[in-house]
Amino acid sequence: MKSNPLLLFLIFISLAGPVFSQNLDAEFDKLFQETFKPDGPGAAVQVVQKGKVLYRKAFGMANLELGVPMNADNVFRIGSVTKQFTAASILQLMEQGKLSLGDDLTKFIPDYPTQGKKITVEQLLNHTSGIASYTDMKEWTPEVQRKDFTPAELIDYFKNQPMDFEPGAQWKYNNSGYILLGYIIEKVSGQTYAEYVNEHIFKPLGMTHSYYGDVAPVIKNRSAGYSQADAGGTYVNAAYLSMTQPYAAGSLLSTVEDLCTWTRALHSGKVIKPESLKKAMTPCILPDGTNTHYGYGLQTGNLLGSLTVEHSGGIHGFLSDLVYLPGEDVCVAVLTNCDCKPPKDLADKLAALAIGKPYEPAAIQMDAGSMEQYTGVYENEKKEQRVISIENGQLYSMRTGGSRYRIIPFATDQFFFEGSFARVRFVREKNDGIKVVQAIVSDRTSADNMWAKTDKPLPSARPEMQLPEADLEKFTGEYQLMPGFNIVVSREGTQLFCQATGQPRFEVFAESPTRFFLKVVAAAIEFYPDEKGVVSKMVLFQGGQEIEGKRVK
Repeated sequence: MKSNPLLLFLIFISLAGPVFSQNLDAEFDKLFQETFKPDGPGAAVQVVQKGKVLYRKAFGMANLELGVPMNADNVFRIGSVTKQFTAASILQLMEQGKLSLGDDLTKFIPDYPTQGKKITVEQLLNHTSGIASYTDMKEWTPEVQRKDFTPAELIDYFKNQPMDFEPGAQWKYNNSGYILLGYIIEKVSGQTYAEYVNEHIFKPLGMTHSYYGDVAPVIKNRSAGYSQADAGGTYVNAAYLSMTQPYAAGSLLSTVEDLCTWTRALHSGKVIKPESLKKAMTPCILPDGTNTHYGYGLQTGNLLGSLTVEHSGGIHGFLSDLVYLPGEDVCVAVLTNCDCKPPKDLADKLAALAIGKPYEPAAIQMDAGSMEQYTGVYENEKKEQRVISIENGQLYSMRTGGSRYRIIPFATDQFFFEGSFARVRFVREKNDGIKVVQAIVSDRTSADNMWAKTDKPLPSARPEMQLPEADLEKFTGEYQLMPGFNIVVSREGTQLFCQATGQPRFEVFAESPTRFFLKVVAAAIEFYPDEKGVVSKMVLFQGGQEIEGKRVK
């Protein structure tokens, strides 16, 4: 069933390529025009298939103050997309025999306080070192972010923090690990990180518009970076960040063209050997069997059945996404100059369209009575739960700690998740062919996530309270949970809303005079008024964590 559409797609291209290209352009244009307005921060995008540029355009403004429109040659900060360059540099040095992935960190930094643990180069690469990430430290304040650090000073800044976990035991995204990798590159190569990447990657590949992110040089077509000041769409210049701090974890600048050049070179053996690339693309499996879907600076995923190798980036004023489909040789690069509009979903949709796989199938009609057969509590092998329920005649799916999605039927026993690439296929009892016994979910990370239907009752609806407008008004404001991540609380009549940095605005519902819950995700927030009734902090409860947010506005 999967091969026939692809075969028809290939035939269609060969017989009617120009018409397809025009239709594809129109669909791509629509996606970006809906997101990036002509007078706001913008984006550059490029889609390449088998070396041929399918699409290359720009939208919005590169500089709001000067009124300069965006163009496809604009240079952006790429944030954590930098990590794959750092990882490739480490693998180059490994191939030269200058280091081993099993080397202890103290081989390169003898006085690093490993707290009696062995921390390997590989654990730095795949985020399993347990070292605290400096960008998660409460001490990493806006004032600190403005300071210049040498690599050694930056390491000194975080090295004495408590370990998050035993090295190799868990996975946690970690910028500190890549700072250490950058320093290792310098120690082993005798060059600065910037010199090494320029000499061994940018120049050999002809990436003439890629740079280390120094703010001093005049760089042609450099985009200005912006943030969104409020939910109303007011933009401000992004907060200053010394580019000495992201370093090997997120300091590089590039263009969509250069990133596509880099991606195809990396996957064709021009940067590292095929066996090294295989290591970089192989996800780390934790001792408990958890697949992290992360290798060395590269994340693997599943896009409607196609393997993806990808990474996103976020840094003050900029967001980026780079996704590659090895099987189809399709590369999509999207760079934006506001840290307010994540391009991940756009990049995925472009990739899906480029390979002829509709990301939103045509829906079929189903009445609420027919939907009842799918409702219930499902469990996977880890005993995590997924609840399928009906609300207002619509079917919804929500897993433990996840977001709630409407699921829409498009074929017998098959549904797609609204606004998502995930699909779910329900399996019936073999003997009678009637009773639903299993749900198989295919999402962006897994093509065969199995959930068995249980006899457990559906959870009852949480009780809601209606609070007066005056009581809700005292909660409105902006709360900082960590540097660069705030939650804006607003009110419309008797309804309270929350909007996290870079995310949509969601309704929250009162279950007590100070505690509210979300229906779209398993999370709650609680406000803490002082003795005078003034609210200066809130706490987010999600995934077993309690994260305090201080009121900043």
